[in-house]
Amino acid sequence: MAQELSYYATGKRKESIAKVWLKPGAGKITVNEKDYKEYFPRDTLVTMINEPLNITGTLNSYDVVATIIGGGVSGQAGALRHGISKALLEVNPDYRTMLKIEGFLTRDPRVKERKKYGLKKARKRPQFSKR
Repeated sequence: MAQELSYYATGKRKESIAKVWLKPGAGKITVNEKDYKEYFPRDTLVTMINEPLNITGTLNSYDVVATIIGGGVSGQAGALRHGISKALLEVNPDYRTMLKIEGFLTRDPRVKERKKYGLKKARKRPQFSKR
């Protein structure tokens, strides 16, 4: 039985984790068994996801199948973009310079800061009372 050629990578952003598979195809992107334009409500998120494929010129060359867990929609879109970028490196290591310049290979380290004791949130303090 011939095994289908596919490339796998994991992308992360905030609390979201995206497991991404790239397969040779017509450019269909599926997220959690839905079309990505249906899954992501905003056009900015859709263009953000397409950026690595546009830069490398592989928009209509590969089908993307992704499973995303955790976080909100913007974090999930960022995780998907990171995963697609890493999977494209598996396809062709020559894409590294293009993707690196745009910053798509760097995992965004910004996450929610933890709440500290004595405070209402991470930095918000209770109202000061002089008397």
